[in-house]
Amino acid sequence: MAHAGNHPYHLSDPSPWPILGSIAALVTATGLIWFMHDVTPWVLPIGLVLVAYTMFVWWRDVVNEATHQKVHTSVVQLGLRYGMALFISSEMMFFFAWFWAFFNAALYPTDQMGGTWPPSSPEIGVEIFNPWGIPLLNTVILLTSGVTVTWAHHGLRKGDQQTLIRGLWLTVILGAIFTGFQAYEYMNAPFDFTGGIYGTTFFMATGFHGAHVIIGTIFLAVCLGRAYKGHFTPDHHFGFEAAAWYWHFVDVVWLFLFTFIYWWTSVQPSAVLAAH
Repeated sequence: MAHAGNHPYHLSDPSPWPILGSIAALVTATGLIWFMHDVTPWVLPIGLVLVAYTMFVWWRDVVNEATHQKVHTSVVQLGLRYGMALFISSEMMFFFAWFWAFFNAALYPTDQMGGTWPPSSPEIGVEIFNPWGIPLLNTVILLTSGVTVTWAHHGLRKGDQQTLIRGLWLTVILGAIFTGFQAYEYMNAPFDFTGGIYGTTFFMATGFHGAHVIIGTIFLAVCLGRAYKGHFTPDHHFGFEAAAWYWHFVDVVWLFLFTFIYWWTSVQPSAVLAAH
């Protein structure tokens, strides 16, 4: 609730969700370590359930503040925009680390890799994906989803709820299709995560991107449910804008992945393309 009516800021009530989120993160991290060291597999799912519950109840309260309490003034919305922009900036730095690892190996291949990229020594030579197969198809799918979410946004700004809903449906479906093709690609990969530096960098970069696609798809699916409830108006829809920003960020990261990890690697002299 707003504690004062003589300023445009929102002072939140005391909430149990930050401390619960901290506990959930600790349980998840501990469970992951114990799972990888074969101590016990049961702590990790408990932590994940706690994280999911914290996300649900915390964001439920934020949605309630925006729709029922109506305390998200223009000043509050500006603060939320700054927060989302900083979050996406931190995500950019996260992916920068994986690209750094990739280019460190690709531009300066060691003797153990055969002195070439991708590795071509008899022991660790790898067959890589043909970029003009599933990777290109997924690029088209993801770029199309960027168009549909923009179409939905334009519809919302014009007060056209049907366009908003149709655009969101298309975007969510395209995101799910992308994930399905990515899973198929992983299941048919001619290399694995532990097979050398190429497999490690490939799966870390594309895997984390895939996780972001799944998160973004859920984000947009929640916005779709909120659209059906009429939560968004032409001048008050930051929840949707945040999801759209995140989705466009995912699109841009994929363009870099396709360009360098798929296509640029495939044109190197030692590249051997898979038939997928």
